[in-house]
Amino acid sequence: MEYSHKLAFLGFLSTIQRRFNRKYMSKVCCVTGKRPGVGNNVSHSNRKTKRRFLPNLMLKRVFNPKTGKWERLRISTNGLRTLTKRMK
Repeated sequence: MEYSHKLAFLGFLSTIQRRFNRKYMSKVCCVTGKRPGVGNNVSHSNRKTKRRFLPNLMLKRVFNPKTGKWERLRISTNGLRTLTKRMK
């Protein structure tokens, strides 16, 4: 996701709304763009099996003052910190 420090909070929310306006979506954070990673489980005998590292995603309701509506976002905890930081 393109990220600019000069974006206003309202523009930031509308960007999120445009890109992620589906009700159900994959395990991707709509603010930071975090996705599942791939790695290995490593046993004591050093056998390796594939696994996925899933991002810590939550469904949160965010009020968009531009539209005057509440929107549900699938957002990571890191993205939630970013949103609260921008609201100040």
